[in-house]
Order: sequence, then structure tokens, then C-alpha cells
Amino acid sequence: MTKEEVAKLIDHTLLKPEATYDDIKKLCEEAKKYNFYAVCINPSFVKMAKEFLKDTNIKIATVIGFPLGADSINAKVYEAKDAILNEADEIDMVINIGALKSKDYAYVYEEIRAIKSVAKEKVLKVIIEAPVLTYEEKIIACSISKAAGADFVKTSTGFSKQGGATVEDVKLMKAIVGDDVGVKAAGGIRTFEKAVEMINAGANRIGASSSVRIMED
Repeated sequence: MTKEEVAKLIDHTLLKPEATYDDIKKLCEEAKKYNFYAVCINPSFVKMAKEFLKDTNIKIATVIGFPLGADSINAKVYEAKDAILNEADEIDMVINIGALKSKDYAYVYEEIRAIKSVAKEKVLKVIIEAPVLTYEEKIIACSISKAAGADFVKTSTGFSKQGGATVEDVKLMKAIVGDDVGVKAAGGIRTFEKAVEMINAGANRIGASSSVRIMED
């Protein structure tokens, strides 16, 4: 793959709590320079990024229930509504991992469904935090996400101490959701070779904070 082709699959990401307004502006300038597909930022910066990226086709993605996924359904729905009001194009939500591990699958389905009902035509990516799940839990999380109307399943937040995206997880997730739902690989992708490896494994989108390094690798 060419670097231009890979760039069009990258969500250029900055989710550090210490990120400043200047950092967000720089992120958007980098997205324009390399023609990344989207920037992925915390909700409070959505309106600002929208202004920085006006007159471009670059999408604004933001995170909901991030990074733990332990917020109530109502809190996540409110956060999603606010993000959309501020003109976010895509929503990356973290599932309630504790509910999944407790086998309360109805709860996990309900929260994804509730956010999709708010997102409507906006792209909804469901972060399953694969590094902390068992093989069976990954299958169940992807199956529930697809049934609840997710547009993508996403490997991880990148904040887990257990690790980030792996080729094995991407392949498994793609096998479960099929071609109707995308797979976003995120967490620990820092080289061009690694990004291509994830894409070849079935990823339709790459989430990376090292996007510039990937392009210059």
C-alpha cells in the first residue's frame, strides 16, 4: 500500500488529558498536511476542531465513556448528544466492560443501541477493549455490537495496561462482524509496517497518535 492509501484510513488521534488548544490545532494541521481520514479527540475539543478543519473533508471523531466505559447509559447518551450537537461526525464509545464480563449481555446491547439511536446516520464505533477480554468475550462483544447497530468494532482505547491492537484480534473481530461492519485497529500502532499489517488482517480504519511517524517511517 502507498502512504497516501494508508493515510486515508487513519484517525489521527490525541486523547491525552493534558492536550492543549495549541496541541489540537497542531493535530488538525497535521491531518490536513497528510490528508488523514479523521481526527479523534476528546469531546470538549470537537467544536474547536470543526473550526480548524472547516473547508476540508476530514471527519471529526470523538470518544464517549472514555477510557473506562463505566459511565451509566444515560451519561453516555448525554455525552453523545452533546458531541453531535457540536457537529462530531463519528462516535467512538467504550462498552461497559464490567457488564460484559458479568454476562449482562442485555445491558451491553442496550447501551450500544441507545447511543446508536442518538447517533443515527453518524458513524458509531464500539470499543470492546480486547486486551482485557477472553477469546469468548471478544466474540460475544463483537456479536452484540453488530446486532445493536454498530458501524465499527474497535480493538482498544490504547489506555489499557494490557496492550493494544493485535493482528490476531483484528482477524477474529473481522471474522465475527463480516463485511457489513468495519474494524478499527487502535493501540500501539506506531510504524507504517504495523499499520499495513493491521489493514491486511482486516482493519478498515487505523487509530493512531503516531500518525505522522507512520507517514514518515
